[in-house]
Amino acid sequence: MKLHTAAILLLFWLGVFTVHKVKGSASSQPMRKFSCVKLSTKQWNIRNFVNYEKQQVPIDAIMFITAGGIRICVSPNQKWVQAALKRIDESRAAKRK
Repeated sequence: MKLHTAAILLLFWLGVFTVHKVKGSASSQPMRKFSCVKLSTKQWNIRNFVNYEKQQVPIDAIMFITAGGIRICVSPNQKWVQAALKRIDESRAAKRK
């Protein structure tokens, strides 16, 4: 009976250790829910944007996020995009003070 209980405990701990190791290695890289695959060529009103995310894979892009949660992907090399990034960063800095 003791051998049976010891075997069950051993299998349980091996299972816990395996799940922990797999979870740790998988969760070390954050998973994106959204990814840009196509870029908008339109120049948008930067006052509508409240946040952004930088992306390099699968394409180099900036994903702007509006207050309503709409996500717009654009090329990071445009002047208006750089102005929008600066505006959002300044807005964040002002809120922290």
